[in-house]
Amino acid sequence: MPGAGVAAKSYKIYTRGKYNGMSDFVLKLKPAEPQGPDILAAERARSQVNVPQLAHHLLQRNGFLDRQKKVLAVLKKNPLFSKKANLNLSRPDRYHVGLARAKEVRRIVRRERWNHDDYMMAYYLLDEVSPYLLSDSMFTTSIQQQCNQEQKAQWLKEVENWEITGCYAQTELGHGSNVRRIECQASWNTDTKDFTIHSPSLTASKWWIGSLGRSANHAVVVAQLLIPDSEGKLVSYGPHQFMVQIRDLKTHQPLEGVVIGDIGPKYGYASMDNGYMLFNQFRVPRTALLARYSSVDENGKYTRSSNPATVYGSLTYARAIIINQSTLALARAVTVAVRYTLIRTQFSDRDSGSETAPELSVLDYSTVQIRVLPLLATTYALHYVAEAMNDMYQETSMRIEEDGDFSQLAEMHAVSSGLKSLSTTLAADGIETCRRALGGHGFGGGSGLIPLVANFLNKPTVEGDNWMITQQTASYFIKRMQRCVEHPDLKPVDDVDFTVLRFLKTRDQETPAFDPGRAEDLLAAFQYRSCFLAYRAYQFRIVQKASWNDILIDLHHLSNAHCESLLVKYFHEALQRADPPLDPPTLATMHQLFKLFALFTFQNASADFMATGILAPAQLDALAREIQTTMQNIRVDAARLLDAWSIPDYVLDSSLGRFDGDVYPTLFKVAHEENPLNKVTFNSDYRSEEIIKGEGEEQARRRIQALVQGTSGREWGADISSPLKASL
Repeated sequence: MPGAGVAAKSYKIYTRGKYNGMSDFVLKLKPAEPQGPDILAAERARSQVNVPQLAHHLLQRNGFLDRQKKVLAVLKKNPLFSKKANLNLSRPDRYHVGLARAKEVRRIVRRERWNHDDYMMAYYLLDEVSPYLLSDSMFTTSIQQQCNQEQKAQWLKEVENWEITGCYAQTELGHGSNVRRIECQASWNTDTKDFTIHSPSLTASKWWIGSLGRSANHAVVVAQLLIPDSEGKLVSYGPHQFMVQIRDLKTHQPLEGVVIGDIGPKYGYASMDNGYMLFNQFRVPRTALLARYSSVDENGKYTRSSNPATVYGSLTYARAIIINQSTLALARAVTVAVRYTLIRTQFSDRDSGSETAPELSVLDYSTVQIRVLPLLATTYALHYVAEAMNDMYQETSMRIEEDGDFSQLAEMHAVSSGLKSLSTTLAADGIETCRRALGGHGFGGGSGLIPLVANFLNKPTVEGDNWMITQQTASYFIKRMQRCVEHPDLKPVDDVDFTVLRFLKTRDQETPAFDPGRAEDLLAAFQYRSCFLAYRAYQFRIVQKASWNDILIDLHHLSNAHCESLLVKYFHEALQRADPPLDPPTLATMHQLFKLFALFTFQNASADFMATGILAPAQLDALAREIQTTMQNIRVDAARLLDAWSIPDYVLDSSLGRFDGDVYPTLFKVAHEENPLNKVTFNSDYRSEEIIKGEGEEQARRRIQALVQGTSGREWGADISSPLKASL
């Protein structure tokens, strides 16, 4: 039987050339008229939206556009960052490549003297989840926010200089959202004055921990702090964070008493080593407890934080980031959907009266507009609320750092929970809606949406399940409602107080006037609705003493209603101040975009608005007509409104969503020239066990057996590095 080398040599006889063994006549073929680039050029010419001005208005924060241009120029020159093979690589190979790319990015940062924002821009452009992601984000944030000064001096320099790689180990196999009930223990040892970290059950396994599986050598471990009382009985002081070295810095092997591994394949995140970890009576020093707000002295005396909620600081930071990620992810999907549905034509207008009338652009159909254009409006609404959330986070962090002022922490935690839930739901559902709107091509790799759909699927559950965390938002709103009910003469301290007090004073009078053409009326309607639902939840819970479980669905609904009112509010305020300013045609289009978002969201919640009395059933048809008219007004500007997001083709990685509109030649070229399956000749005769022509049956059996068993193939004497892998 031929050996691996002989088989590999014989493969070459049966691999195809550059053009798949076909005549190059296909290179001379062009799509039917009109050409995609001409269609998009004409669409852009019809619109008066000032793209550079709008792009600056959206993305001026921290010099985003200039930074994107600078970093993209460097990445595109490096062959390691080519994306053409990504979809054809196995999951283990994606981690290998992902780690190689992550290392190269860090080397470039050092060479080019990039700052942290440049570094983050590189990962946005690569659109690949780095094995270093959690080390750069939640791990570092925990060190910065939860350590005292001595601990920062010990660890922060190593973290920021990339001398160690960390992860944030909170979620467990048995508990995720319910952080208070995690099982991992950190017990104080009175004799040795240190802690023992232990996993008392299988469900105490740390699970889903990003960067843990194969990359991290340190972890911030969230564990139940247990301290013996005077009788020696362990008493729990709740979850606390501990800095723990988990791997040897030279061998990279797990330390004795620590079990670590990668959890395996997932829907997306192929290049991320989400991992599991268990501890077997693992000792760590007293100083491992992150002690800025809570500490244990050498005598085992516990000092409580002035605000126990500070343990959730890293989680709140992660949620704030996710809200911004939702905006950019949805903007990508809508960009692909709009550009392609402008170029794609199907059927003639039935009312044209001519059998030879040209086919319509798919986006001209109202059934496509109603799926895609409200999502275009939603990207802008999410953007403005993400900006507001970022400002709130920065202000709250500054107050805590400089003045020890925790007064805004509860509100920030509540708002970040609700907005994380709503924004990721809107984006995840919206991305899939865009994919379906692309028709059959949306199912293929040329859409560019496969990694986007797969990677974003985790967002509605990561950092808190979207249904569970809305309890935090609703609970906060109910408490604010209760305070205003019990103190009607309360002096408002913020917009929530003002809105609630106004509602309480007018709820027994006439409901607010509603004109769908007035932005102020739309905002007032959404705020009235959220107060209406909050008052109803207050009645259920506080007055009628309903069980918490019985009102969970109402609470989720209340959280979404409140957060929808925030989306409308911040969108409206952004257009009122328009900073940086927009010219009249662009601003007028933005007002239409706001109107579409508000009306579409209003229609989806029409039952609520009818319950408040704001909307009468007889107005539903008029509301639908108003939405359709608004979509038609926006349709002409759709291409330019998405151009303003300035998403490079390198990020979209989509044949369908290319900026130049050259869809069909690109789609064909990728399949014809880059698909590794087309570069090998297969043996499809069922009577032969040979799979690839020329490899022989014995080699085929060994290689397939190795692939099926998930092994390297060495024990079978097989070469599994077939031409398929070589062709990548």
